[in-house]
Amino acid sequence: MTHPLFDLSGRVALVSGAAQGMGRSMAIGFAEAGADVMICDINEAGVKATAEHIQTLGRRAVPVTCDITNIEQIRAMFAQLDREFGKIDILANVAGPAKLHKPEEIDLDEMGKIIHGLLIARFCSCQEGGRRMLKAGKGSIINFSSIGGVTALGRGNFAYSVGMGGVAQMTRELSTEWSGRGVRVNAILPAQVINPGLEERMKVDPNLEAMFLRGIPIGRLGRPDDVKGLAIFLASDAAAWITGAIIPMDGGNLAQNAGGTPGPRNA
Repeated sequence: MTHPLFDLSGRVALVSGAAQGMGRSMAIGFAEAGADVMICDINEAGVKATAEHIQTLGRRAVPVTCDITNIEQIRAMFAQLDREFGKIDILANVAGPAKLHKPEEIDLDEMGKIIHGLLIARFCSCQEGGRRMLKAGKGSIINFSSIGGVTALGRGNFAYSVGMGGVAQMTRELSTEWSGRGVRVNAILPAQVINPGLEERMKVDPNLEAMFLRGIPIGRLGRPDDVKGLAIFLASDAAAWITGAIIPMDGGNLAQNAGGTPGPRNA
């Protein structure tokens, strides 16, 4: 039996980065809970495949090929959302650019592009979704930040961490501005979750996975489907009094002191 507080039937969600990884899992999770979805990604084939999967669940899915760092494309996508659905109840901003650079070497133009993609363009999405939700008097916005947005990662993640720190603070500010008018705004902070890019990096550096796991007491890297429960909760009436929250999804990473030692792993 499913508790009615988690039922998303009759709601419309827009999810970015839905061709793969956590964006795909979130979109499918919302559909499994009853929502119809518009999903976007720069990967046209991938986002269409996600839409086809959602349609097998009996939900409506509209795939859109969109570069979420491009302001005009974001606005065009919301205009299409108006035509296709006429409303938005849930907005999940998942995708964003990331590149490794040493802070003493990063070109300022490159730094600007990363901050633009992670923060400015994401704010544009929040603004477009927020305007529609405020008019309706209800809605849930879920931003993806990172554990690197509240603690330092090092390893050349400077621009990414700075941008994600901005996303966390943007979430707090938007929640303070909008929650009294019915629009809740929260953020999810993942640690290392398996995706093709991370898998490739771990192949190149065989010590990387072990280093990550030293900081994750639960004893494994994240999987994309780990986000489903938290996302459905934040989108649903079960989280009606949850707003401005910056929620780790990190296997215990942020809870563990830098000098801490994880307990023994389960056999």
